[in-house]
Amino acid sequence: MRRWARRGTRPSAPKDQRTKSACIFGAICPEHGKGAGLVLPFCNTQTMTLHLAEIALAIAPGAHAVLLMDQAGWHMTGKLDVPGNISIIALPAKCPELNPVENIWQFMRDNWLSNRVFTSHDNISWTTAARRGTTSSTNLGAL
Repeated sequence: MRRWARRGTRPSAPKDQRTKSACIFGAICPEHGKGAGLVLPFCNTQTMTLHLAEIALAIAPGAHAVLLMDQAGWHMTGKLDVPGNISIIALPAKCPELNPVENIWQFMRDNWLSNRVFTSHDNISWTTAARRGTTSSTNLGAL
């Protein structure tokens, strides 16, 4: 992220030596302006199944969603429990530019997530929900 500073000075940014991570799962429907997301402590088949269940709840009754996904192991495993109202299309390997949600991730990294120290998974969920102008964000960080 770029920061403006006077020439010859070094701008400060918050830093923390802790190494705990969080994974943000998200899906968007540009046509209807809807989305579904989770903040979880790791990525695996179980957490991806939780994310698909969250997406399934956001789909209108009687509708069917098609998800574009890269070929991450937890996206394509046969052990993944895919709800009946969702189909998955695998994108070619090493082609993230084909997935529109990658633009959202980059925007979030550039504007909401970088140069910041979060105190918990709840804090990440709250921050992203507040920036989106919503009051709810699902967080299952206690897994």
